[in-house]
Amino acid sequence: MHFILVTYDIENDRRRTKIHKILSDFGTAVQYSVFECFIPEQDFALLREKLRKQMDSKHPDDSIRYYILCRSCVEKIAVDGNRGFHIDGPFIIT
Repeated sequence: MHFILVTYDIENDRRRTKIHKILSDFGTAVQYSVFECFIPEQDFALLREKLRKQMDSKHPDDSIRYYILCRSCVEKIAVDGNRGFHIDGPFIIT
């Protein structure tokens, strides 16, 4: 399993909405353009494939970033505000 923080910056409203919907199937929105995904490696590959299809290579400012966090990094996540951080365990992050 991987814990992946996905962020995106997409110029076009329609493409941005499609990307948001795809990510909603794989993770939890923690901000409008930021998702936390706790997924197996094969789902990560599928997620990237689906998102790449929505990207428009003609817009150089469009980007999607994937931050793959190790177990010790996940254990150190700190959140201020009303939306806490919780993963149902037990879990193994490789």
